[in-house]
This record gives sequence, structure tokens and C-alpha cells, in this order.
Amino acid sequence: MAAAHKPLAAITADDLAAAGAADAAALHSAVRSALGADAGGGPAAVWAELSRGALRTEVPFAVHRMLYYGCYAGSPSTAPPAWSPDPEEAALTNVGRVLEARGRDLIGEAYKDPVTSFRDFHKFSNENPEAYWKMVFEEMGIAFSVEPSCILRDSDVYPGGEWLPGAVLNAAANCLTAKPGRNSGDVAIVWRDEGKDSEPLNFVTLEELRKKVCLVANALDALGLAKGSAIAIDMPMNVNAVVIYLAIVLAGCIVVSIADSFAAPAISTRLKISEAKAIFTQDCILRDDKELPLYSRVVEAKAPMAIVIPARGSTPIKGLRVDDLSWQDFLGKADHTKADIYTAVEQPAYQFSNILFSSGTTGEPKAIPWTHLTPLKAAADGWCHMDIRRGDVVAWPTNLGWMMGPWLVYASLLNGASMALYNGSPNSSGFAKFVQDAKVTMLGVVPSIVRTWKNTDCTAGFDWSTIRCFSSTGEASSVEDYLWLMGRACYKPVIEYCGGTEIGGGFVTGSLLQPQALSAFSTPAMGCNMFILDSNGNPLPLDSAGIGELALDPTLFGSSKALLNADHHEVYFSGMPQWNGKVLRRHGDEFERTTDGYYRAHGRADDTMNLGGIKVSSIEIERICNRVNDAILETAAIGVPPVGGGPEQLTIAVVLKDQSPQAGDLNQLKLMFNSALKRLNPLFKVSSVVVVPSLPRTASNKVMRRVLRKEFTQAKPSKI
Repeated sequence: MAAAHKPLAAITADDLAAAGAADAAALHSAVRSALGADAGGGPAAVWAELSRGALRTEVPFAVHRMLYYGCYAGSPSTAPPAWSPDPEEAALTNVGRVLEARGRDLIGEAYKDPVTSFRDFHKFSNENPEAYWKMVFEEMGIAFSVEPSCILRDSDVYPGGEWLPGAVLNAAANCLTAKPGRNSGDVAIVWRDEGKDSEPLNFVTLEELRKKVCLVANALDALGLAKGSAIAIDMPMNVNAVVIYLAIVLAGCIVVSIADSFAAPAISTRLKISEAKAIFTQDCILRDDKELPLYSRVVEAKAPMAIVIPARGSTPIKGLRVDDLSWQDFLGKADHTKADIYTAVEQPAYQFSNILFSSGTTGEPKAIPWTHLTPLKAAADGWCHMDIRRGDVVAWPTNLGWMMGPWLVYASLLNGASMALYNGSPNSSGFAKFVQDAKVTMLGVVPSIVRTWKNTDCTAGFDWSTIRCFSSTGEASSVEDYLWLMGRACYKPVIEYCGGTEIGGGFVTGSLLQPQALSAFSTPAMGCNMFILDSNGNPLPLDSAGIGELALDPTLFGSSKALLNADHHEVYFSGMPQWNGKVLRRHGDEFERTTDGYYRAHGRADDTMNLGGIKVSSIEIERICNRVNDAILETAAIGVPPVGGGPEQLTIAVVLKDQSPQAGDLNQLKLMFNSALKRLNPLFKVSSVVVVPSLPRTASNKVMRRVLRKEFTQAKPSKI
């Protein structure tokens, strides 16, 4: 893996001192002791000993790095473990506890222990969906007002089969009842505002949350909207946003998720596609002592009736449109004699509960409906893979406009855990202190946030020892950034998590019952088979090494069955190969299965990219860039991973009418691109501009962006 690094046995006390170790002699002694204690466990066992004992947060990262690479110097492994499960701790996980109690009943005489038998349990989840999902629903305490006739049955309508036929439930109602072993006085949400980092935490109990949700649901009914109406949310993810989200679902309506970073045109597009009848928003967003306008963007988008919440407490909001309502006036519409009581609108399992959006290659975002089943998939992933337990505290900086916002709501509350919400920037020492004070046990991240933490050292001095695991999604991660991250919490594992809005969760991830390598996935998600297609489009044998486009077994609980503005079958199934008589489901990522049995993502196989955790079409970006200057003949937008891995950076390949550009011209183009792209999303930023003589094309004249991506990744062309 790292031939250039000095083997652990050759590292001296002087080497450690040069890397910044304060007590190099004692640390060197710990290294020698770990090497001497290795009883055949190899480098992974030595690293586990060092990371759990000697490498404290105050030890400089350069030392952590030296010892990690030193452990695996000369190893042939492409994905050496950065964390390995402890058998005693593994038995305490959700899955470990079930396997210890019922392992032989579930997987027979082959059962040995939770760690050894994890892959057998994964196989069981695919081959015995009836038993597996029934067990998971029982563990999470899911209540149906009408029980399903079975877990899964064949269907001519639903690819892969129909899940929970006949079931009637309300996903939000399931969030508002105490789970086994919990009570209504337990904390459902812990939160803090930015700038109040020295003040006590704020808590919302499950009973208080239920009353708040019922009040909003009653006020919604008073608006006179028909059941099943689409109602948008465009605001930061705070307590009010969570209450509104649950109230809309509880009242039998459909949430329309809009990210609070979107400009007016993007808001307008999503409102029109979903046919939203109303929208909840804030007057502004408070970040880093700045007021960012939000309501004005909603007005510019020509939104329907808006209910506007003040960002600062009860500050009156002036200048509302005639039909818009202040938060207080909206709540005043509820019948306060029964404001904290509401009978949930029970729904058929496949009734829509949420409309989320994902950019496709056509330039228009795909409108993806979640049903009342989708939340159960999100929560099941949290139960199994992130090991979210009753009484845990779960934090994940996100927004209801992206799938991880609803995911956080359901994965926390359906598992009897608390969600931790920080009303401010996660790129700050204030957020790091909040994680400490809230005693977060599972911290979700995106790689760009971790890179900022590492570069600014804003987490220094805070105790993150309550964290049992991290989880990461949205972008490709960096090995070194995530080694640093693990060291902030006494080397707890990072559970990489990759899926999609149309899946309601993940298809490939990790587990606390398996060794975890940095920036790699250790297992397909429970209940999921995934396939890598060869160059002819045929699936490679399961568990064989290879690289290619990813396809999924269509028998995937929680996955989408419809799109509002596209042909679902055409998008996900048309032209796909079969496996065991079933047409595989297209996903669109390029994946690799290593010889070590890990999985790695290699970006999109189609013409979309991932910028800051947001999937966006190259065509959308190019349409804007092509118009910024008359000197441009055409452009191609490509997401290029940086050297050493990490989130994709936006590169614009430009073909100019005049082939002799000056450096100043390219600088000006870059500024113009960034200014124009703010209209698409303020978070998008061009990293580099590259002039090319022409764009590579297929015989049918399609731009081959993959060729450019490969070229720009392997070589560093002259660029600005």
C-alpha cells in the first residue's frame, strides 16, 4: 500500500519527535509493545492496539499518519482496515444483540458469532425477506393500523415485487410514539443556536414534539387544503422545520422538499413540478453573523401561499404578500381547545408522503416521491448499519431539501433516538462544541465539511469521545481526511454510506461488525444485492473483483416505484440486463469491488456530477456557461476528484472561437462562470477553467465527458 512510508518497526523515537510527539520516548515504547503483542493478528491488530490506546487527540496528526502508514508499509492490501470490531462491543450492537439471541434460528448451525457470521446474516436478509423485515419492524416498534398480508409478493406492477401489500400506516405517527424501552418524557430533539455556544442546550421531549406537531397539523386543516395536497418546506433544518415536516405527513398531505440554498428559479421549478399549494419558509437565514434572504427568494419564485417564520424568535415580519401568513397568524387558525390532539391520517403503504428532487441528465430535476414505506428503509439502514439505538443522539448537518434531512428525522425517531440540530454553520468551533455538549453518539458528515474541520482545526480541544461511529455520504471522501476524523473521537469507525433519493437510503455501506477501510464500503446494504456490469453490460459474478457500471437487484425495499415528471421504467429499467429472471435496476455510478472485498465509488457513469453533495447535470451547468461570453464556442462541465481523493471539483473545459487566450481572459471567464452559476445554486463554484481545441465526441456527436474526466484526473493540464 505505502512503500514510500517507513515500516512501523523501523520508526524511531527521533522520528516521532520530529513529527511533533510531545513524549516521543513513551509513544515509541507503546509502538514496540504493540508490535510485541501481535499474536498473529498482523498489521490490523497492531494498528487496532495503537489507535485504541496510544493515539490520543492531543497527539499531532502527523504522528497518527506516520504510524498508520507504518503499520501497513509493504502490505499488498489496497484497502487496509483503519478500524476493526471488538467482539464484546460487537455483541452490544443492534445486529449483534439479535444474532446473539436468535443467530441459530435465523441462519442455522453455521452461526458462530456476530462478527464471523455477519456476511451470512446479509445473505439471509436477501434470501429470507419475510423473516428479516418482520424482525426489523418488530425491533423498531413499527405500528400498522392495518397489518400487511405478507412482507413481499410477486407483482406485475412493481418491479421486484410489492412490499407490505394491504398495509396501512402513517410514517409520522410512528415517529411520535414511544419506542419499546422509551417513554414520552425522553428527549426527541436537542438543539442550540449559533452564537449561543456557552448557553445551556435546549431540549424537546417526545411529548412536547407530539403536541407541537398536532398544533401545526390542526392549523393546516384550518387552511382548507384538500388531503393529499403538496406543501413545500424551504427553510433551515431546525425544530420548526422538523415539526412542520411531521405535521404535513401526519395530516395526510405531501411534503415538497426544497433546499434552503436554492435560488428563485430552482425553487420555482420544484414548486411547479410538485403543484405545491403552500410553502413554509423563513424571513431569512442567520449564518456567521449574516442575514441571508429567504422569503424574498420564495416571492421571486412566485410561490403559492407562504407561511413565514421569523428567524429571530417572535420578531414581527413586515411586507408579506396579501395571501401570505405570519407563523403566529397561521398557528392562531388552529382550534386551541384541542390543539394538542390530532388523529393521524392513516395511509396505504404506497401513498406519497414526500416529494424530493434529484438532477437528471436532461437538465430538469427528477421529482422522486417517497411513500410511507420509504421512511422504514431509512430507519432500517440506521438501525443496522449506523447502529442507532434507543437513547442515542444523532447529528447530521443537512437540510430537508436533501434526502438526508428526512432520513435523519426517521432514522432517529423511528429508532427511539434523539436528533441533534445546530442552527448555524457546521464549519465552526461552535458546532464542534455542540457535538461535545449534546453527547452525540452518531455523527454524520459530508467530506467537504471534514476537510474544513481538518484545515481550520476548529474541533481542537473538544471531547468527542461519546461518538460510537461516524457516517459519511454525498461525496467521495479522502483517506487522510478521514484518518484525521477518526482520531478526533478515539478512532471510532466511519461508516461510508452511498445510495440515492430514489432508494430512500443506501445500497452499499459499512457495518460495526466488519473491519472498515478508509474511503471504502464493506458491504451491500441489508436486503440489497448489487452488481458490477462488465464491458458488455452483463453482471459479474457476485463477490468477484472488477470495475464497471453499477446495477441493483430490483427487490430493494423502499426504492422508488414512480417519478412525477419522467418515465420511471425508462429511467431505471429500460435496456438493463436480467439476473435470476429479474431485470436489474440502473443506478448510474461506476463502482469497483477490490480483491480485498471492499467497494469503491468512481463517480457517475453518466453525465452528472456531485458538487458539495448535490448531484447536478453537466448539461445544466453547460447551458449557463455557454452564454456568459461571445468568445465561447462550447463548454463541457466535468467533476474531477482532487489528488489524494475527496469531493469532486468543478472543471469547465472551454472551446474558444479564438484559440489564443490570455491568462487574464481565463481568469475573467472563471469569474463570469461563478457569477452566472449562482443563479443555479449559490454553492456551486468553478475550480478551474481548461482551454481545449475541441471536445471529444462519439460517432453520434455526443460529448464524451468521461474521456475529459479521465484526462484531467490523470494529467494536470494548463489551466486557471
